[in-house]
This record gives sequence, structure tokens and C-alpha cells, in this order.
Amino acid sequence: MKTKLVRIGNSRGIRLPKLLIEQAGLQEDVQLELQGSTVVIRPLASTRAGWAEAAAALAATEDGLLDAVVATNFDRDEWAW
Repeated sequence: MKTKLVRIGNSRGIRLPKLLIEQAGLQEDVQLELQGSTVVIRPLASTRAGWAEAAAALAATEDGLLDAVVATNFDRDEWAW
């Protein structure tokens, strides 16, 4: 698809067709990256992407912990219930 750069203040930009924006899943904020001489536009990943899945996996473990509990010297020698 051929397009032209347009003036936007002191900068330049491109207009993306609505269909292209929808197909790429772009929202208001995007991530720009330069790969060689190619400009890549990606949807901006959520800061907390994947947290819900990680929390669900944690809750599904036996004790709710990902690592086994290991007693320390303090636990063995100094701590009393």
C-alpha cells in the first residue's frame, strides 16, 4: 500500500486506513521500533499482561507457592511456636 508523509506541526506522519488499524489490533497507544530501515508499529503491550494467568497458576498449586518451603537455621534453632 502506497501512502505519503503528511505534515503534523514540525513532524511528519502517515495516515493509516481504518481497516489496517483494526486488522493490526491498534488502539490509542502504539509501540514504534526501527528494524534497519523499517519502521514497525505494534500494539502497546499492557504493563500487567499475563498477571491474571500467573495468579491463577499460583492459586492452583498445592500451597499457593511456586517453590517448596525450605527451613532455615532460624526456623530450626530459634523459632518457637
